[in-house]
Amino acid sequence: MSDDTRNPTRQRPLEVACPQCRTRVVWSTDNPYRPFCSKRCRLLDLGAWADESHRIAGEPAMDEADLDAVIDRLERGGQQ
Repeated sequence: MSDDTRNPTRQRPLEVACPQCRTRVVWSTDNPYRPFCSKRCRLLDLGAWADESHRIAGEPAMDEADLDAVIDRLERGGQQ
């Protein structure tokens, strides 16, 4: 008889898929790379963010020239 059947309150540890390679990983403080399975997968993911292969969907950010134009319009409109 396994420990799980003798003690129903004992739960199996949470497992997640490594975001990089999809290997199943136990989510615990014993894994310093969580949610990744290894340092290699963590660094590959970081590199993908750094070269902008990964991005968060949304409106494109305004560049500084666009921001200056908006501020100028607001200042002119506020003085009328």
